[in-house]
Amino acid sequence: MRIIINVDEKYEDTKIMITCGKLTPELEKIISLIRIFDMQLTGKKDGELFILDVSDVLYADTVDKKTFLYTGNDVYESGLKLYELEEQLAQVDFVRVSKSALINMRHIISLKADFDRRIKATMSNREQLMISRQYADFVKTKLGVK
Repeated sequence: MRIIINVDEKYEDTKIMITCGKLTPELEKIISLIRIFDMQLTGKKDGELFILDVSDVLYADTVDKKTFLYTGNDVYESGLKLYELEEQLAQVDFVRVSKSALINMRHIISLKADFDRRIKATMSNREQLMISRQYADFVKTKLGVK
């Protein structure tokens, strides 16, 4: 793989172009990483609206019909429903892990089998989340461990 960077002051916007013989899984991961760095979400905390980089969000879940975004240190309330976030974030390595949660696979540091075919995922902030048995096989496949 060759990487060519052309710096020219006449261009105002950055454009990334990929030329390839076929779209491989490795190339899809690179594209996913590029997309994740370009995406942002908004979340409320203490009456303020914050702009969050998607790459900083570890997971999202729904409690009492409200959707929350969790970063390494903070929790923000999202104005979107969980299924809306799932649609937006599907291309950037967020996957459904239960009826009420999405997880950013880039922040998983370990997986441990739990009872009844569930999986315990340890996140980059050391928080542990449960992946329900309904979604466990999909998550394993997505991570390439099945």
